Amino acid sequence: MKMLRTAMQALWSGDRQADRVVPPSGFTAQLTLFAAATMAFLAVFALALSLASGRLADIWGQQLARTATIRVVAPVDQRAAQTSAALRILETTKGVASARALTDAEQQALLAPWFGADLAIDALPVPRLIEIVEDSDGMDVDGLRLRLAAEVPGAVLDNHSRWREPLVKAASRLRLLGWVSTVLIVASLAAMVTLAAHAALSANAQVIAVLRLVGATDGYIAQAFIRRFTLRALAGAAGGTAVGMLAILLLPTSTDTGAFLTGLGFQGWHWLVPLIVPFLSGGVAFAATGAAARRTLKGLA
Repeated sequence: MKMLRTAMQALWSGDRQADRVVPPSGFTAQLTLFAAATMAFLAVFALALSLASGRLADIWGQQLARTATIRVVAPVDQRAAQTSAALRILETTKGVASARALTDAEQQALLAPWFGADLAIDALPVPRLIEIVEDSDGMDVDGLRLRLAAEVPGAVLDNHSRWREPLVKAASRLRLLGWVSTVLIVASLAAMVTLAAHAALSANAQVIAVLRLVGATDGYIAQAFIRRFTLRALAGAAGGTAVGMLAILLLPTSTDTGAFLTGLGFQGWHWLVPLIVPFLSGGVAFAATGAAARRTLKGLA
């Protein structure tokens, strides 16, 4: 812990003489800044994808699991009677918190995306839909199906399990993909910083040899490279994170007409999650540069 505190103090305070070992500009500086900014930008979107997929999985897995639908498929002259009979059964069914038949206007709104808003609901043999909300204990689906089959022959119960489970699985896999993408982005940043640090060390081999002649230790030299590359990665990642969060903020919302990727974004305290990206990038650069410096300085000995 004491060594880490000392390293952090050296990182922020620096040493002007040691800093001269590291070129302040040039290819390695530009590469580090660009790689850190790009990877941070991509990491923000990977985190947004993972968190949004997690929200979808929770919604589909928990909220939709407590809902069911009954379709009353019957001749027009029998539809109202069978709907009433199904509602009476639901009133006495254990585990049903509420049940109601959708109105013509609500069913017309459901069909509007396919048939248009001017659809006359009476012109089609549309079944009457009954919306069921279960309580925390849940209901006996098989028992309810048997009662409906005996008393309401035109009623078909759908507890959404057939299509809900694949959706939950897909959302969970998307969440995993988001976290895997984040890990790969961090690994790519570490590789880029390692290459840049190795190139800078190799390019300054003569300067390093002179420093060694005047008594500079490898730890002193390595610290100069670690500080410069860590601060570069931190600055680049901060810029990339800011641009990424702004891009997420400008995405269409769920209230926009024809919005695309409406669920992709941060909500509530999730907006704080991307703020760890610059510090994570700095930590990766710190570790990668330190390993590259020790390895390269040992080879230059």
